[in-house]
Amino acid sequence: MSKTKQNLERSKSVEKSAAILKGAMQEFLKHGYAGTSMDQIAKVAGVSKATVYSHFGDKESLFNALMQDLVKDKFQTVLSLDRPQSLEQEPQKVLSAMATKMIETAQNDRAFCDFMRIVIGESGRFPELAKAYVNNMAKPAIEVLTHYFQSHPQLKLADPEATVRVMMGSLIYFIILQEMMHAKDILPLESDRLIKTLIDLITKP
Repeated sequence: MSKTKQNLERSKSVEKSAAILKGAMQEFLKHGYAGTSMDQIAKVAGVSKATVYSHFGDKESLFNALMQDLVKDKFQTVLSLDRPQSLEQEPQKVLSAMATKMIETAQNDRAFCDFMRIVIGESGRFPELAKAYVNNMAKPAIEVLTHYFQSHPQLKLADPEATVRVMMGSLIYFIILQEMMHAKDILPLESDRLIKTLIDLITKP
């Protein structure tokens, strides 16, 4: 096979993968995990069911791929903390930007919040969904942020990993309460107040 033909085939495969992921997201949001079939996903994506299976194997693997796609798309701010230049910047600025981006994503991307509702709502019947979230979203973010806390010369933390859990837990609880449980009118709190308080607790003696 010529190099040109190989590149064309690779391009078509990437396009099909993207179409399948888009179709899968649409169907999972509409029908939930249990109510979505590979047949439905193939139909919405405009490919054969065999193509879906050849690209992703099974529904659980496809859901995992969606998780990874969300990480790549939504959490670059968090996952880029391991870049050397991050250690040269003021931690207050870096952490504030990360927290702000995380909350803004939840506020502006309804599909993301709906996707997380599926993970939380169906993890009792399908524990693999919860494990996929932990492996693909929570674990990488916690590990990278912990390494950042351990490595930054201005941060002198007694327990960097526990501090990460406190920070991420506070942000996630804020998002769940305000954006997913509709508490904005009942328990209003500006996100910048939460972020400033968190950053001050972490970075100031």
